[in-house]
Amino acid sequence: MSLHETPNADGAAPGAAVEGKAPPAALLHQLLAQLNVSADLQALHGACAKAEQSLPAVQPAERVRFILTQVQLKGVQPIQLAWRRFDLRRLPALVLHEDVWYRAERHDGDNIALTDAAGARQTVAESELQSALVLWLRPPAQRSKSTTPSLKGNLAARLVWRELFREPAWVAKVLTATVIVNLLAISTSLFAMQVYDRVVPTLAYSTLTTLVAGMGLIILLDWGLKILRARIVDSVSVAVDKRVSQQVFDHLLHLRLDIQPKSLGTLAAQVGGLDSVRQFFSAGVIFGLIDLPFALMFIAFIALIGGQVGWVYALLLPVALLLGLTTQVRLRDLLRRQLQRHNERQGVLVDTIRGAESIRANNATWRFSEEWQAITASIDGYSIQQKAINSFSSVTTGSLSTLAYVAAVVVGVWQIEVGLLTMGGLIACSILGGRVIAPIAQGVQYLTQWQNVSQSLQMVNQVLSLDLERRADQHLLLPESPPQTLELEKVRFAYPESPVQQVNVANLSLRAGERVLLVGPVGCGKSTLLKVLAGLYRPHEGRVRLGDADLWEIDPQVVAGHLGYLPQSVHLFKGTLRSNLALSGTVGDSRLLKVTRDLGVDAIAASSPLGMDHSISEGGEGLSGGQRQLVALARVVIAQPRIWLLDEPTASLDAESEAKVWQVLEENLRPEDILIVSTHRPMLAMKLATRVILMQQGEVVKDGKPESVMPQLLARAAINRPADALPARKYMGGAPDVV
Repeated sequence: MSLHETPNADGAAPGAAVEGKAPPAALLHQLLAQLNVSADLQALHGACAKAEQSLPAVQPAERVRFILTQVQLKGVQPIQLAWRRFDLRRLPALVLHEDVWYRAERHDGDNIALTDAAGARQTVAESELQSALVLWLRPPAQRSKSTTPSLKGNLAARLVWRELFREPAWVAKVLTATVIVNLLAISTSLFAMQVYDRVVPTLAYSTLTTLVAGMGLIILLDWGLKILRARIVDSVSVAVDKRVSQQVFDHLLHLRLDIQPKSLGTLAAQVGGLDSVRQFFSAGVIFGLIDLPFALMFIAFIALIGGQVGWVYALLLPVALLLGLTTQVRLRDLLRRQLQRHNERQGVLVDTIRGAESIRANNATWRFSEEWQAITASIDGYSIQQKAINSFSSVTTGSLSTLAYVAAVVVGVWQIEVGLLTMGGLIACSILGGRVIAPIAQGVQYLTQWQNVSQSLQMVNQVLSLDLERRADQHLLLPESPPQTLELEKVRFAYPESPVQQVNVANLSLRAGERVLLVGPVGCGKSTLLKVLAGLYRPHEGRVRLGDADLWEIDPQVVAGHLGYLPQSVHLFKGTLRSNLALSGTVGDSRLLKVTRDLGVDAIAASSPLGMDHSISEGGEGLSGGQRQLVALARVVIAQPRIWLLDEPTASLDAESEAKVWQVLEENLRPEDILIVSTHRPMLAMKLATRVILMQQGEVVKDGKPESVMPQLLARAAINRPADALPARKYMGGAPDVV
């Protein structure tokens, strides 16, 4: 069922009952205003009237989409669904209740405030709206008004800053070395001035020898200080990179899975943003930025030696700085958009590699090739603009440097004419002048790299801003006794940015010794419910109780020790067969060998000369879907948890392997264990089951013993299946699917 199909009270698809009942223009205008979307009320009235004439019998969502298109609000997306599937966090919305449209808002507790088109307001209990129709408007994505990557409140910048100055002694060493290096740079100009003013006129070679010897010592000291400074910064940057990258990776491992970004390429690029930060601090960039303030010191020395010549550089320095700052302003938004497109291309690359078989089998290579070409073209366009801006800035700064030199010589000649400057002094001023303008040209490039670092820190900050599975300051519980129950109390769950509730369970209690089959049609919420029970997804309302405590208040290590979860989509990791069977690394060889033999996983090892050291590639490529499923199931069986949560454990298996799986589960389940299995093929599992739960649209609609629930399900399956389908399924060795 799509988002635009609305089930009625008995779960059926929407029909003519709501066709033609579009919400009034006044309510639409009020809701759009609450969503910060501006719309003209008269235009909405006109569009509503036109929709009533053009579309007399369509669903409300289709009519509202037509209305929004007429008033040129194409970024707003209407979504229609039943109230009981609606996530109340997405209010306000429009509600069709008792054949009247209202604007619904959260009031207090479980009450909902309803406002009609005339402005009359009433409050009803949330339970009274179970049969109501919801029309929710997804507003257009809001663009940030400021493209400046501010680091204020940036968690990544704060983390790097804290680790950078964890041992601040290195800062004093680097600053001392930098000051001395820049002071030593003055000696070159003094050397030239003395040579031209004292040595050349008198050919005083003894003086020249003394000056050369002094310069040799200065050059050696300068070389040593620069090497020492580089080593200090390199060692600090490496240490910071180790600590910061480890903290970011650990944060990634403990993210709440329900809010984790779904694009793997984008997520990998965000975490990889630390590379540019490390390169920035480990390169010579940091020295260039440190050297920039010393330009004022060189101007002071030029003024001390050359008098009026100092004004030349004092006037041109602000011009060079203004040019650099203007360049950065022009590059900020450009670099941000370029980085976003890089992330998108990374996502396309990951999707293409992972789905290469599907792409080729469906002859879709042209589509991904065009998408890659379009993204690359935009990146190249941004790159050309960036290079053009950088080239303009560099060339202009170089011209300013030449202009400064020419102007300094002209002013110097006037100073020599009046006897205020010597020839050597003019040459010394020219040498020092190169230390004023040239660093500005380099500083533009450095600031460009800093813009990349700022954007990278913003990317990493997006990851660090995501909530962890447990709060950092949370005092976690460590119950000693194993849990006897797993319970849900008024649990509701919806994915981020989605108005549809995937799970809505008022009360569900699973007790020690129960063997539960979880059945229902595709998309009814079985897999999501198992993830909520496993503590992988956190409900936005209600509680999940493991034993006597809230599951989310228990230490994750304790939870993992009691719960064993088999996902529907199995993933194997690069390594060996043994490392994939024993991910925790705490499995005894005897139990590992027994379980692999019982499940038939030992056949994989027997087919390889390396045995259990058989190499497994990323994702388990090289193994069939059934083999991957058996390996993942063996992980759970080997761990022997107290509560077993299995999502379609036999979906990819043949009849023989399926029967073997149920036999292994029966042998390894202890009397006090709880088993919850989601399956569309329940017949072979019936000998284990003590309870059957039927889900529809995220809710538990039937819950009872197998002998009372299964006959109803099988009867419904027989009615909904063509007559010739049952023998074929029986021949394949399976059972009729539950629909």
